Amino acid sequence: MDVTRDSSPRPNSWPPAVPGAPVGATQLTKAVARAVAKPLIKPLPPPEDELEATQVLTEPIGADHLGGDHFGGDHFGAGRHGAAPVARPAAVPAEHPTAADSPATRRPPRADQSIREYRAFALPGWIPLLVILLGVSGVVLVLAWTGLIPQLDALPDVRSDAARASGRPEVTDLAIGVVTGACLLVLLALAGLLSNPGGQTRLLTRWGRYRGTVRRTGLLWVNPLVRRRRVDVRLRHWRSDPVHVTDRAGTPLVVRLLIVWRVKDTARATLGIAEHETYLREQTQAVLTRTSSALPCDSNSAPGPALRDGQWFADELTRALAAETAPAGIEVYSVQPLALDYAPEVAESMRRRRLADLDAGLRTVLVDDAVEAAALAVRRLERATAHELDEAARSSLMEQLLVAFVTPAGVTASVPAPAARTVRKEGKPA
Repeated sequence: MDVTRDSSPRPNSWPPAVPGAPVGATQLTKAVARAVAKPLIKPLPPPEDELEATQVLTEPIGADHLGGDHFGGDHFGAGRHGAAPVARPAAVPAEHPTAADSPATRRPPRADQSIREYRAFALPGWIPLLVILLGVSGVVLVLAWTGLIPQLDALPDVRSDAARASGRPEVTDLAIGVVTGACLLVLLALAGLLSNPGGQTRLLTRWGRYRGTVRRTGLLWVNPLVRRRRVDVRLRHWRSDPVHVTDRAGTPLVVRLLIVWRVKDTARATLGIAEHETYLREQTQAVLTRTSSALPCDSNSAPGPALRDGQWFADELTRALAAETAPAGIEVYSVQPLALDYAPEVAESMRRRRLADLDAGLRTVLVDDAVEAAALAVRRLERATAHELDEAARSSLMEQLLVAFVTPAGVTASVPAPAARTVRKEGKPA
C-alpha cells in the first residue's frame, strides 16, 4: 500500500486550467491553445436544473502557467506581458442521466385525489313525514279559522269572531302568509324524500360539484336541490366473451374469463371515468393479452410452467386487473379462466402435435424400460450360468431381447443368430 499518496477526497478539486491565447501570439500559439481548449472527448451538458448552479470564475494565468520557457515566451513576445482570464465551471457532474438509462416501465394511471367518496348529509325519513303531517294540519286549521272550510256540526267551531259574526270567510294577510309558508315547507319535505334500497347508493351532485354519497338504506331526506344518481355497489360477476390472444410461442388462443367485482368508490367510478363497466372490459382484454404472452399454453415438449396452470394464471390476472381498475374505484376480487383452448384454425394441428409428443414420450419410456429389462436379464443369465459373455454375444442377446420386448403381439421379427462364444469367469475356455 502506497502511504505517500493522499487518497482523501478533495471537494474543491478543479479541472486543469485551460490556457488561453496569449496577447500578440502567432498562428502556432493560437493553434496550440485551441487544441488544448477543445478536448477530443466532450462531457455531456448538465441538466437544466444544474445550469443555474453553474458559476463562471475567472483566474489570471501568468507566465508560469502558460509556460513561457516551453512556448518560447521570449521569442513570441507572449506569456510575460500579463494574464488572460479563463472561464471554468464551478462543478462538473460525474454522470449525466440519459433517457436510455431511465427504465421505461408502464404504470397504472393515478387516481385523482380530489375525487373521493365521502358521506352525504341525509336525515331519517320520519322527520320529513312529521313535517308534512304538521304542515297539512296547520293549513287545514288556518282554512277552518278563516271560514274557507264549511263548519260541521259534529266538529267544534274554530272560526274566528269576524267570520262567525259575518257568516262568510274572512281572509287576512296573516292567514295567507301562514298557509303559504306551510305549503312551501310541505313541498320542500316532499321533494327531498328518497327511498334507497339495499345494495344501491345515491351519488349527489349540485351544479356539477360532488356533494357526497348516500349509502344508508330506507326512507331518507336529502337536499332537494341536488341531482341524484343511482350506483349499484352489489357484488357482481361478469362472464366475458371469447377473447382471442396469443401465448409466448405465438399460438392463437381463445380464453373465457369469470370476473367477480364491485364498485368500491362511487365518486371515482361515476365522476372520474366515463363508463366504468366499459373500462373494466377493456382493461380485462389488455391484461389478458399481456399475461397470456408470458408463458406457452402447454408444456408437453419442454417441462416448465404453462398457462394450463390455472392457479398461477388466475392469481396473475387478478393481481394485474386489480391494479389497473383501482384508480377507477373498482375492486376486483377474482379473475378465473373458464376455458383455455386453441383457436379453431390451429386446434386440429395442435391436437395432432400433442398426440405426437405424447406418443414420443411414451415410446421413450417403453424403450428405456426395455433396455433396463434386457440388461437385467443378461446379467441374471450370466450369474445363473456362471459364464461371462463377450461383447458381441452380449450385444446380440440384448438386441434379441429388445426386439422381443418392443415388438407387438402377433408380429414376428427376424434377428440374425448371435455368434455365441462363452468364456468361464475363471478365464478358461469352455
